[in-house]
Amino acid sequence: MIVVHHLNNSRSQRILWLLEELGVPYELRCYQRDPKTMLAPLALRAVHPLGKSPVITEGDLTLAESGAIIEYLADHHGDGQLLAKAGTAERLRQTYWLHYAEGSAMPPLLLKLVFKRVESAPVPFFVKPVAKGIAHKVQNDFVDPQLKLHLDYLEGQLGASEWFAGDAFSVADIQLSFPLEAFAARGGLDEHYPRLSSFLQRIHARPAYERALQQGGEYKLG
Repeated sequence: MIVVHHLNNSRSQRILWLLEELGVPYELRCYQRDPKTMLAPLALRAVHPLGKSPVITEGDLTLAESGAIIEYLADHHGDGQLLAKAGTAERLRQTYWLHYAEGSAMPPLLLKLVFKRVESAPVPFFVKPVAKGIAHKVQNDFVDPQLKLHLDYLEGQLGASEWFAGDAFSVADIQLSFPLEAFAARGGLDEHYPRLSSFLQRIHARPAYERALQQGGEYKLG
């Protein structure tokens, strides 16, 4: 039995979604973030040394990292669903998006989150203007232009097909869902990006996405 170690409001939501799309049974073990620090609980370190989520276990296997988990589940439990055949151009494109989502799209989103928190963090009054000024400048001069660069790129990629790896819904769309949800929450994804907005509406309407939300609980990125 596959066990999903699920952290609220995290990347592990898309693992639940994938399993629901594949119709694969799984056991869910839930963990809650610290409400003050928003960090994962130490209990996750008993599952994987980094204490991060998602993590799945299956027999003697313990596997972390969203892209690796998604590819493993689709390969070993997908029965040909959502993952193109190895060696095809479609498979290479799916693999690209599996890596792009975390390797390229997420870093500027994480920087945006960090510097927004720096702006609002409690600090001595004589330090606050300096901290806010630095955070504001980094966001304006570096982070926000990077976010726009990625949004423009992703919007353009949906110009040729309805889904990211082609005409059919695939693992690429599941992997990209988390950064796009984050872009919508804090990265500037709005009505100026109609294709990306439509993509989010389409995935939210999928029955398996709704079932995953029911299993994983409220999902809201701030």
